[in-house]
Amino acid sequence: MDYEFKKNTLDGSYHATFSMGHEIIGRWLIEEVGKDFEKMDTILGQIGALKNSTKEWRLLGDELSLILQDHEAIIQANYLFSEEEEDFDEDMHFYDEESVSCCGFEDFELVLQAWRAFVTRF
Repeated sequence: MDYEFKKNTLDGSYHATFSMGHEIIGRWLIEEVGKDFEKMDTILGQIGALKNSTKEWRLLGDELSLILQDHEAIIQANYLFSEEEEDFDEDMHFYDEESVSCCGFEDFELVLQAWRAFVTRF
């Protein structure tokens, strides 16, 4: 998983670009985490606590949520939690693929630590 963080010096906004299949992680960092160091500490603590566990932990966000389970971090759009079956066009499948992503705890922990270092520095 490749990623790059940037800050727009004109308006102070942050950008997080991730490789295909992981784009939603960047969106989650910007929209749901931002510079919330307490939230980052909580997530990192949960990762540490769940490394030798089969339990699940969820952090529900406004638009995107994080699920830690089975040594994977899953970020997905909240609309995917809907239990109703929608009858969408088959082309919507590609959109759904951009609405969920998962990676192992180790990679996710490194991403979160890198994000923390980036927003601290800038």
